[in-house]
Amino acid sequence: ISGGREKNLKVWDLSSRKEIFTLAGHEDAVTSVATVGNKAISVSDDNTLKVWDLLSRKIVASFRGDSALKACAIAPDGVTIVAAEASGQVHFLRLEEGK
Repeated sequence: ISGGREKNLKVWDLSSRKEIFTLAGHEDAVTSVATVGNKAISVSDDNTLKVWDLLSRKIVASFRGDSALKACAIAPDGVTIVAAEASGQVHFLRLEEGK
């Protein structure tokens, strides 16, 4: 999965090197992407974090920071999302199913 200035996430088939589908929803550059299971987490210069369900290809959760979000990661527990803002602020969010 890749992101960039085009404001989208692109999901690729690595063996064929072809794009499978595009996820659109950010209003500015996608600055970081992380995955866990069938979910993708993306952050953007539009100050938002989005959680995508890769099976339905839909946004299932979102979060708005105070400034551009520059990095995201999934903690080893598989449910904690760490997101960093350009301002230096760091957010710890929980990825919970069915809530």
